[in-house]
Amino acid sequence: MARKKIALVGGGQIGGIIALIAAQKELGNVLILDIPEVEGMVKGKALDIMQVRPHDGYDIKLEGTSDYSDLEGADVVIITAGVPRKPGMTREDLLGINLKIITNVANNVKKFAPDSFVIVVSNPLDAIVYSFYKVSGFPKNRVVGMAGALDNARFRTFIAMETGLSVQDVSCIVMGGHGPTMVPLTRLANVGGVPLTDLLSQDKIDAIVKRVQEAGTELVKLYGNGSAFFSPAAAIMEMAEAYLKDKKRVIPSTALCEGEYGADGYFIGVPAVIGAGGVEKVLEVNLSEEEEQMLGKTLEVVKKTVDETGL
Repeated sequence: MARKKIALVGGGQIGGIIALIAAQKELGNVLILDIPEVEGMVKGKALDIMQVRPHDGYDIKLEGTSDYSDLEGADVVIITAGVPRKPGMTREDLLGINLKIITNVANNVKKFAPDSFVIVVSNPLDAIVYSFYKVSGFPKNRVVGMAGALDNARFRTFIAMETGLSVQDVSCIVMGGHGPTMVPLTRLANVGGVPLTDLLSQDKIDAIVKRVQEAGTELVKLYGNGSAFFSPAAAIMEMAEAYLKDKKRVIPSTALCEGEYGADGYFIGVPAVIGAGGVEKVLEVNLSEEEEQMLGKTLEVVKKTVDETGL
């Protein structure tokens, strides 16, 4: 059976970690693509990871390139290309710059990998994934944004840290945008089936929610130069693996809603089923009045950012 091909557009910190995880999990051969100015760097990353393989015994092939025609035959295309957020910079500041980049990427993916499943990671996520969808003309099930998978992992992490219980047993869901307007559904969070409200005080739960909403900014401040890369890479690969192995995972993802949750024609964070058909379904949760209002606020922010794209 032919090995799957995973193409990474953007070979920065996240791209390098994704390449390593993909190789370690033997999910498929990996292509790392970036601009000609840094072609040597991505070729170096690919060769460096090739030399990790003997230690663990996996035979995945990795290569670096700046030539978009090398995308040919890619099963999954993961887009992290774009300018990263720097301290003091809002996600919206990034829009103008990253819109130009995603337009070029979308046209090339459409040309060379028209049958691929595309995971967009570049910020501001809600607008960039929408832009890719519009420019590429891809069907909605084959375009998805990675935000909720990461926000969810952060929510689970902070619950485990606060309760002192295994992160493996924490189940929860985050909806909405990627940023301060995200909506962690604390009402549904549990540890091994025990409701979070039975384990922690409301004050502690509120503090966790605030920390989840500001988790990206917290890391930007701590790093001082750059943003998170280990955790986003793992979240991205969780989505890619669900697609490649037809796992039917329910992963909070930035998917196109056509009436679900009162959103029509916008990509927002929702519980999505990811399998061989891409985003196979958006699951609808019965929200409380307060949660609906919070999601409504997210949608307003998404609409405003999307309008700024002019697409």
